[in-house]
Amino acid sequence: MGYAEVNGLRLWYEVHGTGRPLVLLHGGYGTTGMFDPILPALTTRRRVIAVDLQGHGRTADIDRPLRYESMADDVAALLRHLNVAEADLLGYSLGGGVALRAAIGHPGLVRRLVLVSTPCRRRGWYPEVLAAMAAQDERAGERMRGTPAYERYARIAPRPEDWPRLWAKTGELLRREYDWSAEVAAGTVPTLLVYADADSIPVTHMAEFFGLLGGGHRDAGGDGADRPVSRLAVLPGLTHHDIVASPALPAVVLPFLTHQVRAPQ
Repeated sequence: MGYAEVNGLRLWYEVHGTGRPLVLLHGGYGTTGMFDPILPALTTRRRVIAVDLQGHGRTADIDRPLRYESMADDVAALLRHLNVAEADLLGYSLGGGVALRAAIGHPGLVRRLVLVSTPCRRRGWYPEVLAAMAAQDERAGERMRGTPAYERYARIAPRPEDWPRLWAKTGELLRREYDWSAEVAAGTVPTLLVYADADSIPVTHMAEFFGLLGGGHRDAGGDGADRPVSRLAVLPGLTHHDIVASPALPAVVLPFLTHQVRAPQ
């Protein structure tokens, strides 16, 4: 555990277990601790590198806006700092956007990609979720004092007084339009999309995203030879807020990371 000096940022990271490296990227207002419920399952087979993104957890903010692209560059710089030539990435929600941008911007560093509850364009969220995102600012952060997320932040952040600033900068990020559909369709990194069946993202967008990855266009054939390289999993009985702690998540992630992926014939 410790800090890496990357891109003008003191980036907090933790390493657990042994094996092929797997980078975990948390959701908005979260920390590496967000993955604690599933960490034992993941570390049975993998060397897990968990990161606190800019302004989150133990990583203090710097004078730079929050952007998926710059946070993805931070992750890539961390891997180079650790002499990791290639890693698998698992990102949840906000961290999923960062992981996707890392695969787009640094494809040579990413072996396989797992995106949990992540859209490929801003309009992939339900309208009511977008409205809630648009309302995130310093005042919203002040109202969140006393919540479990705030208590975790206040306990470990280098500057706990930055909590409202984190909300303001995150809100500004979440209000920005983006659509990475063309870059997703042009990508080559094998990807597993994982969603809850009661997620903050409609099933129609899940199918759209999977379609951009080559899925859902034809029957796989009797021997499965025509299946896409990428995969889609929809986990039952879960929501956007509890999927990352569910044992069902590593149960679908680990086989994807372990098994040989066969390209279509």
